[in-house]
Amino acid sequence: MKNKKKIAEQAVKDLDASGRFKKPIVTEVVPASTFYPAEDYHQDFYKKEKMHYEGYRRGSGRDQFIQNHWEG
Repeated sequence: MKNKKKIAEQAVKDLDASGRFKKPIVTEVVPASTFYPAEDYHQDFYKKEKMHYEGYRRGSGRDQFIQNHWEG
């Protein structure tokens, strides 16, 4: 588990040092806690409720963020 933490911390440092973002990365690496899977009706929501999901994506700004910061 310590190795995974070191890998995650190094990834944050590397991304911060890359200059990809104007502000420093402030994501804290913490130990994993209990994981609770979502109910069945949430699984594959993007397939089950395609129109709703696509509207959410357009409105959230996520695609624009990815395009501006990761694909550029």
